[in-house]
Amino acid sequence: MSITYNPLWSYMSKKNISKNTLQDECNLSKSTMTKLRNDRNISFDTLNRICDYLDCEIKDIIVREDDYYYQTTLFDNVEVTNNQTKLELNSSLDTISLFSGAGGLDLGLAKSGFNIIYANDNYAPAAENYAYNIGPISTQDIQSIDAKELPDADVVVGGFPCQPFSSAGNRRGTDDDRGNLYLDMIRIIAEKKPKVVIMENVRGLLSMKNKDKSLLIDSIVEMLANIEPGYNVKYKLLKASNYGVPQNRYRVFIVAFRSDLNIDYKFPDPYFIPQHELTVGYAINLNTNTLNQNEVWELSPQSQHLVNFIPEGGSWKDVPYNELPDRLKKIRDNMKKYRSPNFYRRFARNEINGTITAAATPENSGILHPTENRRYSVREIARIQSFPDNYEFIGSSIPAKYKIIGNAVPPKLAKAVGDSVIKALHKIGY
Repeated sequence: MSITYNPLWSYMSKKNISKNTLQDECNLSKSTMTKLRNDRNISFDTLNRICDYLDCEIKDIIVREDDYYYQTTLFDNVEVTNNQTKLELNSSLDTISLFSGAGGLDLGLAKSGFNIIYANDNYAPAAENYAYNIGPISTQDIQSIDAKELPDADVVVGGFPCQPFSSAGNRRGTDDDRGNLYLDMIRIIAEKKPKVVIMENVRGLLSMKNKDKSLLIDSIVEMLANIEPGYNVKYKLLKASNYGVPQNRYRVFIVAFRSDLNIDYKFPDPYFIPQHELTVGYAINLNTNTLNQNEVWELSPQSQHLVNFIPEGGSWKDVPYNELPDRLKKIRDNMKKYRSPNFYRRFARNEINGTITAAATPENSGILHPTENRRYSVREIARIQSFPDNYEFIGSSIPAKYKIIGNAVPPKLAKAVGDSVIKALHKIGY
């Protein structure tokens, strides 16, 4: 029977109790906190200690997962709408997570049933948040990791750095040192020979070329296929909103099964989602006391001025010409030359939001609140990325929180892919 502690986090949020406070007051170990975060069973003695501190009953902080699905909105659990049955495997899927970031990919996979036994990321704010919300994480530079020293695993996953391939970045690709870090992931896969590999990146990966003009995606497929005993590799561009994420975000997923498993993998079909439940208005309809809702990265003086002229559903095209800075006047004067960019897009409450980026700049991403002259709050962009409300973003830098959220794999998208992998393994009796 699957259980969830989401009622616990909601109860604590209402009482303004942090996870650190709960851990200290109830004398909970790091292992117990990890179990709570990943919806795993803990002892009744521990549950009773928590209830004594919170002055509540066990039924107030833990429920069967299926029951909780019917007590919450689609934003919390898309599976209700699609009548999906959670499949159980005969053994755990021990998983190595690389380039883990704040853990969006791992959150989704853990919900599917993957067991994260090792995680790595050397960006300090991301690692700090991963450790606080999910579990232990190494910050060692991946290029210095000895693959032989990593634990054996059934799965290796990772969203290797995407900035070199992103249209929001400089698209230097393999000319950027970060653009070659996928080779370290390949190196670790070759040593551990997992049953399954899951890789994620931006859509720009599909068109990025090596120095010899061949496609990088073809090189990655070939390298995986050539690792003994061989891998059957498939990749696909997935649209996040097809899987319950309230955002028009496209990401490439590469899924490879070791060839001796003889699995003909199929990516998940789009879910049936009522369109209104993917809109901005639906996603950001939350209480002011929700974690991180009061944290907002202030706009620059220039952006703060321009946003005053942009109506809900509008963009920079609504700003009077004489109010534009010179560089934008230059673009407005020759829209054809600059391919009609749509800067300062302000999505309406009845629209699906555009891609949330790590930079969170109002000029190049849909980061403006529909009715208030500000950026989305930290919680609002976390909602648009489908992070659960009990994931508390910590740290002193608010811009860093925007960055790690924008860089993350939406947990709901990750879970959809995870569920499809579980389904494929279940078919062969794993």
